[in-house]
Parts: sequence; C-alpha cells; structure tokens
Amino acid sequence: MRTRSQARRRRQPQVRQTSVESSNLEKPDNPPIVTMADNRTMAQLLEAPTEGYEDAIVIPEITANNFEIKHGLLNLVQNKQFFGNDKEDPHAHIRYFNKITSTMKIPNVPNTSVKLMLFPFSLEGAARIWLRALPGYG
Repeated sequence: MRTRSQARRRRQPQVRQTSVESSNLEKPDNPPIVTMADNRTMAQLLEAPTEGYEDAIVIPEITANNFEIKHGLLNLVQNKQFFGNDKEDPHAHIRYFNKITSTMKIPNVPNTSVKLMLFPFSLEGAARIWLRALPGYG
C-alpha cells in the first residue's frame, strides 16, 4: 500500500538516450552554393508575363451593314455573370457563355466578334476588375 507522499510522486517516464553519429553533424567540405535568378518579390514572380502580348480583347473589323447586338442577347449574357468568387466555376461560366452566344448568327459577322464584344458584359465584381487591369483594355 502507498502512502500519500508516494502517491503524489509520479514516476518520470524513462527516456532512452540514443547516440547520434558525429559524421552526420559535420559540415560538408564544399557546401552547395544557392543563387537566386533575380531579386523579384514573390508577388512579382507570380504575375503573368505581358511582354509581347497584344491588347486584352481585340475585336476584328465587322463588314456587315447596320450591325447591332440585340437587347435580348445582352440580357441573357448579363443574366448569369461571373464574379470571380472562389466557389464559382469559370469553366461552367464559359460553357454557358458559349451556349448563349452561339444561338445568334448574323450574316457577314464572325461569331468570334460577337463573343469578344459580349464577353466583358458577362463579368462583374473581381472578374471585371481583373479584365480592366489587363494591358490595352482600360
């Protein structure tokens, strides 16, 4: 039977001592030399390169007479805008945008021109800020 003082004293766990070989701790004779390629910050390294790229959106010349985008098509595009939130799927937005913009065919107007004209209207919030920040878009 234990006394109170013995009960209060707890056994310390036994720690095994392991020996570490001194050769693992020695510094190598020729340490590797690490050099940085440049002195840019991490934010600068993560930026997409823009040198040599044209403007963000360049709409080809339209040769059709009296061409205008219909109000209903513009409403369809703006009905489901992409805000750039984390929970939004950009691929789903592009699929929807392609589906909507491919419903209209205009003689002498390439479908890509219509898409390029309408795409900025499909963006809002952070996505629109991103588009305006691209070179040549303003």
